[in-house]
Amino acid sequence: MTAADVLDEKTTLANNLASVQQHILHAKSKFDAVQTVSLCVVSKAQSADRIRAVYEAGHTTFGENYLQEALNKQEQLRDCAIAWHFIGPIQSNKTQPIARHFDWVHSVDRLKIAQRLSDARPPELPPLNICLQVNISHETSKSGASGEELLQLALSIKQLPHLHLRGLMAIPAPCEDFNAQRDQFRQVRQLFEQLNQQGLLLDTLSIGMSGDFAAAIAEGSTLVRIGTAIFGARPTRPPSTD
Repeated sequence: MTAADVLDEKTTLANNLASVQQHILHAKSKFDAVQTVSLCVVSKAQSADRIRAVYEAGHTTFGENYLQEALNKQEQLRDCAIAWHFIGPIQSNKTQPIARHFDWVHSVDRLKIAQRLSDARPPELPPLNICLQVNISHETSKSGASGEELLQLALSIKQLPHLHLRGLMAIPAPCEDFNAQRDQFRQVRQLFEQLNQQGLLLDTLSIGMSGDFAAAIAEGSTLVRIGTAIFGARPTRPPSTD
């Protein structure tokens, strides 16, 4: 890639980031959303150079799905003040490096994983921010606790010493109809509200991706996870060693 190509790509990524940020503001205005909406840029399968370009455009929060890939990029970007979010499925034998190298974990769906994350979190680091993943569409291919399990799971995790339970995360079944998207996100919001009625003081609703974040914001999302709208179509990822 020539120097001109690198500059063009940086410009494109910066423009895409600005466009997404503007669309978030537009959705907030259109649906009279009063909550603050943060953006987590999903950078799985993207190179460290492309992440750096988005970082240099002013964004500092990135989400990764695959542990070893993420650790490699963290090493290359150690000079950048990035807040790293782990948003992929968690295997028990990966909890220690996740607890040590991430600021947030969005995909906790069972107590065993939470306990291992808490045990592995270094005491010199602040508590690890946690979202509970809920499988709202009951898809067997997706991780996530059921709505019926959430309260007991949340109450148990709240007691773990090195975790900070922040809220819920969900990835509803893909759907192009806006009203249907809202219906799915509404179910997550209602679970979120029910937990807060039990005194859990949650503040994060991690819902909404490139194809449905407007509907998520309309239903109360406080954090949207967007990759394709910024980086473009995701490149083919080599077989995982995670």
